[in-house]
Amino acid sequence: MKLQFWSVGKVHEAYVKEGVEMFTKRISHYYPAEWNIIPVPKNTAMLSEMDLKKKEGETILNFLQKDDYLVLLDERGKQMKSEELAKFIEARANESQKKIVFLIGGAFGVSDDVMKRANYKWSLSPLVFPHQLVRLILAEQVYRACTIIKNEKYHHT
Repeated sequence: MKLQFWSVGKVHEAYVKEGVEMFTKRISHYYPAEWNIIPVPKNTAMLSEMDLKKKEGETILNFLQKDDYLVLLDERGKQMKSEELAKFIEARANESQKKIVFLIGGAFGVSDDVMKRANYKWSLSPLVFPHQLVRLILAEQVYRACTIIKNEKYHHT
């Protein structure tokens, strides 16, 4: 099973780049993992919030394959403890899922079409974080889940 992390926006800022790369490399010991930074459409200042989400959504849906399992990070999604995330990832692997895509939407969220396409909606926290920090938290939490699955020492309960 492959893990992909997609984020709409700019490339990793220097203050998170090292951490994201480190945790992604660690995840790769368990599952092939990679990031896809989806650029914001051109002329965004000329677009309404709805039009921007629609354009971003079209790009996301074009990248997705039919069998991809889409996990949308959304503030209204279900929250999970680290152990629950580990069980969630392990369950997808046991179902022979080929690829899980973790998606961080744009500044205004995602289009209704992307929302409908999502197989699961996950909230990291009731707090709102900058996209850059969400990338780092996501990478660390998925790595933590991998170590829980393998019963390794990184996670302490």
